[in-house]
Amino acid sequence: MNYIVGIDLGGTNIVVGCVSEDGTRVRGLVSEPTRSDLGPDGVVARMVETAKRSIELLKKEEATAKVAGVGIGAPGPLDFHKGVVLLAPNLGWKDMPLRSRISEGLGLPAALDNDANCAALGEWWQGAAKGSDHALAVTIGTGIGGGVILHGKIYHGASDCAGELGHTTIDMDGRRCACGNYGCLEAYASGPAIALRAAEAIQSGYESSLRARVGGELSKITAQTVYDAAGEGDELALEVVRDTATYLGAGIANFLNIFNPEVVVVCGGVTAAGERLFGPMQREVARRAFKPAVAACRIVPGTLPGSAGVLGAAKAFLDQKGEGLVA
Repeated sequence: MNYIVGIDLGGTNIVVGCVSEDGTRVRGLVSEPTRSDLGPDGVVARMVETAKRSIELLKKEEATAKVAGVGIGAPGPLDFHKGVVLLAPNLGWKDMPLRSRISEGLGLPAALDNDANCAALGEWWQGAAKGSDHALAVTIGTGIGGGVILHGKIYHGASDCAGELGHTTIDMDGRRCACGNYGCLEAYASGPAIALRAAEAIQSGYESSLRARVGGELSKITAQTVYDAAGEGDELALEVVRDTATYLGAGIANFLNIFNPEVVVVCGGVTAAGERLFGPMQREVARRAFKPAVAACRIVPGTLPGSAGVLGAAKAFLDQKGEGLVA
């Protein structure tokens, strides 16, 4: 059977797996820290080595398996025709020819797409949005990304910038975002933003078990720390989760009014907050979006944690190969 290597490059981790061409099997799934501090060359080297390890694991499971190519999901706006990452603020990259670098490193034909587009493709192909024609995915991790599927295909827009849902403005005079703008959804509801809002509240005098959880080192608070504390009834953590739900609800309501999807899939660690987040988030969407758009849409957590981006990167390779865009 033929397999495609799927590489999901995030600000925190590189996840790689080998995906069968029909999408039903994922072999050799491995994850390594991204280590953006190593610079672009160091990250590319880690991507190549992690992919080689995944291929080795595939061959141990299926000795006759053949690897036909590699799909790469990378953050930031990019030129997917040329295979170049134009800007990745969380990695500190600009104009990185990632497709050719990975293709050369692995000796395989390669395709490149936005990491959130790949997550959307994965969930549409084999996950929570399977069977739909119009779907959105909102990926929440180190940053917030998005992918838009219209008529069963990823929508790239006029210059490949479509789907940057995390960089829609929800407060015109708000927090500074890593992209340089102010008031982006990402600046309020990404993992680091959730942690920062909790730490700022404690610094301003709020009492919370979060301080003890991190031994007084507020810089060690993470979004997961906040979710865990909320699960145990910590009032500040619950407030941070509720506020996060409001911010996400406002953003998703905008997306419903623009795209009118059948499904919105929310992916990433934020889903660990469970109903404490999804309940108020869905109520906020219903309060803000047009009722026919709300009635037509399901808002659901992703069903492919850890592998949506890998599956979607493989699907991007298959799609781009069919369109003659693979390097």
